[in-house]
Amino acid sequence: MRSYTIGRAAKLLGVSADTVRRWADAGRMPTRRDEAGKRHIDGADLAAFSVSLAAEAADGEDAYTSARNAFPGIITAVKLGDVAAQVEIQAGPHRLVSLLTREAVEELGLAVGMEAVARVKATNVHIDRT
Repeated sequence: MRSYTIGRAAKLLGVSADTVRRWADAGRMPTRRDEAGKRHIDGADLAAFSVSLAAEAADGEDAYTSARNAFPGIITAVKLGDVAAQVEIQAGPHRLVSLLTREAVEELGLAVGMEAVARVKATNVHIDRT
């Protein structure tokens, strides 16, 4: 499972690193320390936290307005069918869902907790693995 530094988690959540540290210190987000003493957040924990944070912040504010925007975020769900797949990304307060082939999901190796960028154009959501 991929893990994220405090700084990278802050960028994905759209907040400052100090804010993420405060959340971690308050017990809202579990962290662990590596050999060098740096704090890390497991990808699945960050994905779950980003979903709960978005639910708290659902105040109707539209930060993104262009149809061609890129939404960097974290994959929160991958649902595989026989041929099709559904991938959900939490990008700050935005939840994006992309319908694509199972083959594409497997080729990209998409999994919960990974970073990804959802690119939205009209009614299509494309996913770039980062």
